[in-house]
Amino acid sequence: MSNRIPRLEMEELEPRLREFLRPRVERLGYLGEFFKCAGHAPDVLRYFMEMTEALKKAVPDRVTEAVSLTIAVRTGNDYERNQHERLCIKLGFGQDWVRAVELLDPENQPLLSEAERAAQAYALVAMERFGQQCGNEFERVLDALPVSEAIGVLMLVGRYITHAIAVNTLALVPPKPSIFEEQNK
Repeated sequence: MSNRIPRLEMEELEPRLREFLRPRVERLGYLGEFFKCAGHAPDVLRYFMEMTEALKKAVPDRVTEAVSLTIAVRTGNDYERNQHERLCIKLGFGQDWVRAVELLDPENQPLLSEAERAAQAYALVAMERFGQQCGNEFERVLDALPVSEAIGVLMLVGRYITHAIAVNTLALVPPKPSIFEEQNK
């Protein structure tokens, strides 16, 4: 973890960013270290989060969560994985569904819908191949979702890979444990 990046507190954030993040911080109960670091580039972080909000509106929740968990697990981004596990539970998807997604084996997960399996399969090959020769997998996403949602899936993959690279580079510690770690205590 780089100690050269001062961790900003809420009151130190640029005012527009602070107001933009306030509802999220109040909902979570904390300002995550990702925001404390990325807050040094307030416009970049704000636009990144605006993109996140737009993607939430563009893609169904279960597909969004399948993609976000897939990328978090594959990239070792426990910071994001733990947060999205919690969100999935809050949204009512259940621990069995979360486990099924985290196995990264979409073709053998009957708890996942066809759209969720297609999006997960696409996310896995898009990461592996950096988007090269992923046409067949993306066609499957187009078969399962309207074009606007399929384009959202494309952009979701990039968004969550970007987050994973930032968090993993900075070696940020997850603010909350995995839901499965809490069970084992």
